[in-house]
Amino acid sequence: MSEVSPIRTTPPRRWGRILLVVVALALIALVIVHVIRSKAPKPGAAPQVVTVATATTGPMPETLSELGTVTPVATVTVLPQLSGYLTAVGYREGQDVQKGQFLAQIDPRQYEISKQQAEAQLAKDKASLAQARSDLARFTQLNERKSIAEQTYVDQKFLVQQDEAAVKADEANIAQFDLDLAYCRITAPVSGRVGLRLVDPGNYVTASSQPGIVVITTMKPTTVQFTVPQNELGNVLQRFHSGARLPVSAYSSDNARLISTGTLYAINNQMATATGTVTLRATFPNEDEALFPNEFVNVKLLVDTLQNAVLVPTPAVQSGAPGDYVYLVNADNTVSVHKVTLGPGDGQHTVIAEGMSAGNVVVVDGMDRLSDGVKIKPSTARPAAASGAAAASGAASGAASGAAEAPASGASHTPRAHASAAASRAS
Repeated sequence: MSEVSPIRTTPPRRWGRILLVVVALALIALVIVHVIRSKAPKPGAAPQVVTVATATTGPMPETLSELGTVTPVATVTVLPQLSGYLTAVGYREGQDVQKGQFLAQIDPRQYEISKQQAEAQLAKDKASLAQARSDLARFTQLNERKSIAEQTYVDQKFLVQQDEAAVKADEANIAQFDLDLAYCRITAPVSGRVGLRLVDPGNYVTASSQPGIVVITTMKPTTVQFTVPQNELGNVLQRFHSGARLPVSAYSSDNARLISTGTLYAINNQMATATGTVTLRATFPNEDEALFPNEFVNVKLLVDTLQNAVLVPTPAVQSGAPGDYVYLVNADNTVSVHKVTLGPGDGQHTVIAEGMSAGNVVVVDGMDRLSDGVKIKPSTARPAAASGAAAASGAASGAASGAAEAPASGASHTPRAHASAAASRAS
């Protein structure tokens, strides 16, 4: 018999050990690669492109912007003062009239007849008075001679006084009818512009009947009435009582057009408790009649002008957890969050009352991803047309043109739209 040699096979335990060794080596290799990569120097993050501007000094007008209503100096509804048929109208709708000008006529005939009756009664009473006075003269002589009773003489004196009173009453009645005849002819009580006709000739009108004969509105000069919150009233009162003439500008409802300019001339004597505001009134010459009665306008009251104020573009000012702050550009082209105290603004520039000085550079656009210590690349914005406070600080825009090379040198004052455009071009 021949012997067959057995085939040798690797035990399962040995294969398991080999697999564990391979997995361990793979893990060690991954750890070594991760460590080597983590030690390798990473490329630095690219600086963020932003638009900057330099804080400057200049004047800043302190204005209050409110909603106002054009309120005529006089609006008069002409009412009839007696009853009668309206026989004539002497005005044209929309016509300018002068004080005392004829407007309408009420039929005067019934008042003329009443006046004639009063005149007849006056003549009768005057005759009675003359007779009483004649009798009194005769009774006086007889009384002196003791020819009549004392009572008869005294009664005659009282009769004369009664007739004198009757004559005075008749004269008053005649004066009343004269006044009624004057009221029959209706004239303009003030100068102004008449509105649409409210009643036609032929209608019977009564005393003080509504809606009246016509409405007259004074067109020029005119006033604008607006309210100021109680927190702003102190500065207004101080300037107003010092004798300063506070300019008031009236703009169209969309704030796109200046309609007219005037001055503040009256402040109401009470505060409205429901709203915490006080009503002010400004007068306007309105020679071109651009301000129309009862029109809504936007009012800007110039209370005062701050001189040598620190100004920054309004888009540079942010509000958040720290309060009001700006991103201040440091000398190493990094930014830091800088808390500030704000003053008044004109929409384009804002006054920094505390926390900054002229020459500081701030970020005006591209601050969405900024944080304290972030590296930036300053970009100069295109200069905008100066207006208001920007006109006073326009001289600083030339020095601000080198902000890209030296951030401390500043940048021109521009609105957010121009800053965004410049940032996109620089990027």
